[in-house]
Amino acid sequence: MKSKALIELLSDGQVHSGEALAEKLGVSRTAIWKQARRAMDDGVEIATIRGRGYQLMSRIDLLDRGMILDSLASARKEQIVLKVFDEVDSTNAEVVRLMAHGVNGVPVVIADGQTSGRGRRGRVWQSPRGENLYLSMGLTFHGGFAVLDGLSLVLGVAVANALERLGVPEVGLKWPNDIFQPDGKLGGILVELQGELEEGVVQVIAGIGLNVHMSQADHVDQPWSSLVGACPGIAWSRNQIASSIIDAVIDAVSLFSDVGFADFREPWQRRDIFMGKLLQSRGGDVQGVGCGIDETGNYQIRTQTGIVPVRAGEISLRVMP
Repeated sequence: MKSKALIELLSDGQVHSGEALAEKLGVSRTAIWKQARRAMDDGVEIATIRGRGYQLMSRIDLLDRGMILDSLASARKEQIVLKVFDEVDSTNAEVVRLMAHGVNGVPVVIADGQTSGRGRRGRVWQSPRGENLYLSMGLTFHGGFAVLDGLSLVLGVAVANALERLGVPEVGLKWPNDIFQPDGKLGGILVELQGELEEGVVQVIAGIGLNVHMSQADHVDQPWSSLVGACPGIAWSRNQIASSIIDAVIDAVSLFSDVGFADFREPWQRRDIFMGKLLQSRGGDVQGVGCGIDETGNYQIRTQTGIVPVRAGEISLRVMP
């Protein structure tokens, strides 16, 4: 956002003259007017008060790399390589590019907006600017592809843990990769393999999208929620959410690498929104009652002929009407 510096000056909610803003930013008053118009075109509410100047009319939650890092422990800061962008095509794609050039640490990419955000099965991920959190991390595992069994569920538990520490009640998990509130979908996780298996090293990009301030989503075809909608009494900061998720994911991945999926099965099960529900696979070939996940993260459905495991990537599930 080219007008970010202007918005930061206006973020105190006071009226600032065009002359004072121009002097602080080292530009002309005309440039200030243009930046204000550009910000308004991006959805920022700025009042232009004749004879007085400009006033920000709504709370703006700007991403700030320094604030995110300040919320992390010193040792954690040394583990990651953090990049924060106004806009990228996809945070997952940007992590791929960073990994291709080589990074000394865990690459973490956060963007204010995405032009080509992706969800599971190639779906478009709605990515309005300034409203939500779009965060991707590059993770490295040692062993064959089998070591990744249950990874998307582990990441779901990590995100749920982070949100609950920030005060969010009733965080639900929908197999295999969605974060839920009672009112609807709060976020999602996209796990993508990077390159081929080389000498027992597996590289993964984990993308996390989370609705924070979003109040309108015209093109979303399912019930959805946001942190502001679910917990309006909390002053949500995307920087704080990002640092909490980074911490939780790195802790969870470290444990997962050491002991596997076993320690995450119960924390995932207790948040399972499918448990006890009548389910049907997309395509209709499996119907039954949800009964949780097995030891490798497959979802289990109790059918008339017995328990049927469903693997992520093969089919997805929906609650039957």
